[in-house]
Amino acid sequence: MDNIPALLGLALRAGRLAVGEEPVGAACRCHKGYLLLLASDAADNTIRRALHFSQAGNIICLTLPLTKQEVGHALGRNSCAMLAVTDAGFAASVAKVLAQADPDACGPAAQALSAKAARVKQRRQAKHAPHRDKGARRKKSTPSGGKG
Repeated sequence: MDNIPALLGLALRAGRLAVGEEPVGAACRCHKGYLLLLASDAADNTIRRALHFSQAGNIICLTLPLTKQEVGHALGRNSCAMLAVTDAGFAASVAKVLAQADPDACGPAAQALSAKAARVKQRRQAKHAPHRDKGARRKKSTPSGGKG
C-alpha cells in the first residue's frame, strides 16, 4: 500500500491526475479519465457524485484504502476525497497495486485497465513509428520534348 501515495504523487507531477470534484467531473465528461479514485472516508454525497461521474464518462471507480488526509498529504494538500487518473499507464499501475491488496474487488478493474493501457501503448507506438516508404520515390519525369 505504500506505493499508492508515491504513484499518485508521480501522476500529479506528470500532469496526469485531476484532483477535486470540478476537475474530476470535467475529466470524466470529456472522456479523458481512466480511473476514478475515492478516499475511504469520503462523504456519501461525494460518493454519489463520483459514481455519477464514472457512469457519465464510462470509467472505473475504485475506493482507496487511504483516508482523505492521507491522500491529501501524498498530493501536498490538506485533504482530498476524489481523484481521476488521466493516463492509462498510471491507472493500470494504481489498479494493479490495489488488486494486490484486494483481488476480489479490484482484480477485474486491474485486468481491464492493463488491457486498455496495452492498447494505448500500441497505438502510440504505431503513431510514432517511422513510415515505410512504399516503393522508391519516383523522380518527376517531364513530358518528352518539354523543358524541365
